[in-house]
Amino acid sequence: MTVLSAGILLYRVTEAGALQVWIAHMGGPFWAHKDERAWSIPKGEYAAGEDPFAVAKREFEEEVGVPAPEVDYAELGEFRQPSGKVITVFTAEADAAFRVDRIISNTFPLEWPRGSGRVRDFPEIDDARWFTATDARARLVRGQVVVLDALEQRVCPGDTVTGGE
Repeated sequence: MTVLSAGILLYRVTEAGALQVWIAHMGGPFWAHKDERAWSIPKGEYAAGEDPFAVAKREFEEEVGVPAPEVDYAELGEFRQPSGKVITVFTAEADAAFRVDRIISNTFPLEWPRGSGRVRDFPEIDDARWFTATDARARLVRGQVVVLDALEQRVCPGDTVTGGE
């Protein structure tokens, strides 16, 4: 059975024409000291029959600690990940008013250190911020780079330089 997930990828275009995306650093001890390939769009799993957009908005708020901005969203597409999971991604241009001063994420339990018998709670997300498309490309987990590709094609069709500073 295919695992389903839904998420939101916010973007903005700077005055200089650079595409920026808002992505989140995954929490927990495995990701703690990693930057490259340790970021993701805010997302979460859902059951067949649930509304993917409602799930994406819920997961955004649970992982980030603030509601997704009230802007016009479009479905960017469905993207199969190397694990087999399928992520439905919604995207929107965020206005300048969208700011998050502090990430307040939901948590997950994990035995840590492994084999210790001690279970601790870790945040699903421990940071989130704006990156140029170029910087995000190096930080996103490999399976989500195709999401960035799709966004670039939608927002900047025919433009080969979207990730500049």
